Amino acid sequence: MSRIMFFGGKGGVGKTTSSAAYAFHCADQGLKTLLVSTDPAHSLGDIFEQKIGATIKELNPCLHVLEIDPEQESQKYINDIKDNMKKVVSPVIIEEIEKQLDAAYVSPGAEEAAIFDRLVDIITQYSEEYDKIVFDTAPTGHTLRLLSLPELLGGWLDSLLAKREKALSLKSMMDLGNKNKHEYLLNDPIIGILNRRKTNLERARSILIDQKLLNFVFVMNPERLVIEETKKAVRVLEKYSIPVNSIVVNKLLPDNLQDDFWKQRKALESSYLQEIEQAFAGKNIVKIPLLNADVRAADLARIAPFFAEVG
Repeated sequence: MSRIMFFGGKGGVGKTTSSAAYAFHCADQGLKTLLVSTDPAHSLGDIFEQKIGATIKELNPCLHVLEIDPEQESQKYINDIKDNMKKVVSPVIIEEIEKQLDAAYVSPGAEEAAIFDRLVDIITQYSEEYDKIVFDTAPTGHTLRLLSLPELLGGWLDSLLAKREKALSLKSMMDLGNKNKHEYLLNDPIIGILNRRKTNLERARSILIDQKLLNFVFVMNPERLVIEETKKAVRVLEKYSIPVNSIVVNKLLPDNLQDDFWKQRKALESSYLQEIEQAFAGKNIVKIPLLNADVRAADLARIAPFFAEVG
């Protein structure tokens, strides 16, 4: 069984309910489980009917929960960069750099980068303490950007390192006559920062593509737009070698419907199920029935057994 599980999918398909039910099932089996929300909308508190924040909260001895605050993580991410820059940049230009970083705080991608750093920290910090770490992610687009970061940033960091090393090589020739060039590069704080960042990305990349360690579960409903979005999302993750082993088909109508309207909807649902089974052949497809009410903590024990198949 994979120790790290990501639950993703289009907004409104039941990702939070599914991840909570799966985490509950794992905890019920005696596995120490950490359930983490990376979704800015945070619905875990609604399901468990209590406030959940940015520090780990114990719901029972085997089930702990945590919500990552994107705004808080983004601010911390920018502040850490500022602190690093103060160590290596002249005080004359630090004020201008801080202005640029404040602008970067609200730029596209800053939030994903900050959340990704926190996500990697959680995996590396708690993977030995917990038997299972379950992530309830934001809607599909946000999640794809988040998980593709190691691949996208890797080449960019290599380019930055090459440019910095070239600039320092020229400077070392002027200052030292090219003597002790290796030591000159080794002691450069900016190269140190970039190398640490690269190491973290490589570590994250190795985690994301490890099929024995990690599994990505897509949650979907048997509906046209959801099916098409899920097909595209699976292709993107598999392009980056991120394993997608399970598909949860949520909110399935009951059998033996009598009303003509619902009989038509059931027939349409059946045709979509056939398409899902063909499109995701070879993957573990888990079917979850439509419930007659919103899921709360008391209901998790009833639906958790469905998620025993997820792995």
